[in-house]
Amino acid sequence: MKYLYIMFYRRKVLLALLQAFDNKLEKVQLQKLLFLLSNGQKEPSYHFVPYKFGCYSFQANADLGTMTKYGQVQETEQGWVKTDPLDYIRGLKKEDQKHLSDIKIYYKAKTGTDLVKLTYKRYPYYAINSTILSQVLNVEEIAKVNSLRPTSNEKVLFTIGYEGLSLESYLNKLIRNDVKVLCDVRKNSFSMKYGFSKSQLLNACEGVGIKFIHIPELGINSDERQTLSTQQDYDTLFEGYKNESLKNTTEFQEKILNLLHKYNRVAITCFEANICQCHRKPLAESIGNLPGFNYEIKHI
Repeated sequence: MKYLYIMFYRRKVLLALLQAFDNKLEKVQLQKLLFLLSNGQKEPSYHFVPYKFGCYSFQANADLGTMTKYGQVQETEQGWVKTDPLDYIRGLKKEDQKHLSDIKIYYKAKTGTDLVKLTYKRYPYYAINSTILSQVLNVEEIAKVNSLRPTSNEKVLFTIGYEGLSLESYLNKLIRNDVKVLCDVRKNSFSMKYGFSKSQLLNACEGVGIKFIHIPELGINSDERQTLSTQQDYDTLFEGYKNESLKNTTEFQEKILNLLHKYNRVAITCFEANICQCHRKPLAESIGNLPGFNYEIKHI
C-alpha cells in the first residue's frame, strides 16, 4: 500500500469517518458529518459551500473518486462504503480522534434528513442555495436563512486570484460578495490545482448559481511569465500588456462591461493572489477607463 504513505491527511480523515460509522454512510450523511467534523478541527480538513442540499465539499467528492480508483471506497446506490481494511482512526491526530469520537456519539442515530435539518438550523448560511429549504425549515427559520443571503444592487467590478485558496474558500468569497458572473481571463484555463481548470470551475460556479465565462483573448501567454522573479519583471510585462494586448482587445473588455451593466456584480479571475503580480489589475483599470464605466473596482 505505497499510496498510504503519500496520502493527503484529509483523505485519512474521510476514511476514518466512514470507519467510525461502520464503514458506510449515505452521501448526504457523509457530507454533513464531514462538515461537522471539519468545523471542529483547528485546521479544517475540508471546506464547504452552500449547495443544493446545504453544506457541500467539492474536494471531498473528488477525493472519494480518487480513492475509488485505489480500491479504498466504493460508491453504491445508498452511498459510500469503506473497502480498505486498514485502521485510519489510529492514524489521526489525537485531537481529531477525540472529535471524531464525539461526532459518532452525538450523531450515530441521525438520519440524512436529521443532519440536513440540524446543519441548516445551526449553520444557516450554508442553506442559502438549498432547493429543499421549505421542506426542512419553518417560516421563521427560512427567514433567518434568507437574511444571510448576500444581496446588493451596487454595480462592482471585482478581481480575484485563487492562489492559496481551496475551491470552496474561493467560491465563498464570490458568494459573500454576491458575484453573479465570473470571467476567467487566463489565456489557458488549466490548473494543476483541483477545481480551477475550466470544466471544474464552470461546474462549481454553476452549482452555486454563478455564471462562468472564459475570455482567453484577455490573457497573457504562459511563456511570457516563465522568467518573472521580481516586481520589476512583472511591471515590465504588464507595461507591454497595456501597450499591446489591451489596445487590441477593446471588444472583449466591452464584453465584460456589458456583463456588468446587465448583472451588476462581475468578477475577473486569474491565479496570483498578489494583485500587483497579476494582469487582472491593468485589465480592470483598462475596463474602468471605457466609456460608460462609472462603477467601483474592488480586489478581493
